[in-house]
Amino acid sequence: MAKIAPSLLSADFANLKEEIKKIENGGADYLHLDVMDGIYVPNITFGPPVIKRLRKVTEIPFDVHLMIDKPERYIKNFVDAGADIITVHEEATIHLHRTIQEIKSYGIMAGVSLNPSTPLENIEYILGDVDLILIMTVNPGFGGQSFIESMKDKIRRLRKIIDERNLDIIIEVDGGVKLNNAKEILNCGAELLVVGSDIFGAEDIEHRTKEFKML
Repeated sequence: MAKIAPSLLSADFANLKEEIKKIENGGADYLHLDVMDGIYVPNITFGPPVIKRLRKVTEIPFDVHLMIDKPERYIKNFVDAGADIITVHEEATIHLHRTIQEIKSYGIMAGVSLNPSTPLENIEYILGDVDLILIMTVNPGFGGQSFIESMKDKIRRLRKIIDERNLDIIIEVDGGVKLNNAKEILNCGAELLVVGSDIFGAEDIEHRTKEFKML
């Protein structure tokens, strides 16, 4: 059974409480929260105050994806807001190991995200410290983009490395994930799928979430 993290970025922001309840009823494992600052990526979304309010309306774990410059400045803010996972981009922080250690010091899961052009070799020496690796299968910043097919090989290579080293790391995939390609992505070695428009844009959000869970 697939693990699913619907992306709030694709939800109806006028009805967030109702939208979240639908994915909860559908069995979503996490709520994926894309935080963008308009600097690291060319878009702006929301920050800790919004996440803190959302925490009051649901118990679903929060998968907080920081697409922001120098994320180490705000780790505690997102922890206090209710994050269960915090993922930072390899390119966004100068001292990645230190940032990962700070996240873990709060007793939550720490992840690192790789953009499509970022090689796996860039995180070779922190693999023993992370709980999750997020493979971006689109260029970060906007929802609704098409899956970059060459990223399947990247997922397979990462899966091989993790298995060979017997590491306990979740492979998460974000970008262009649809019901018609999700099974193949899982077969490449992914374990957690971020899904945006194909869930929140569905006529029946709860049913579509269940369809993904059945993969």
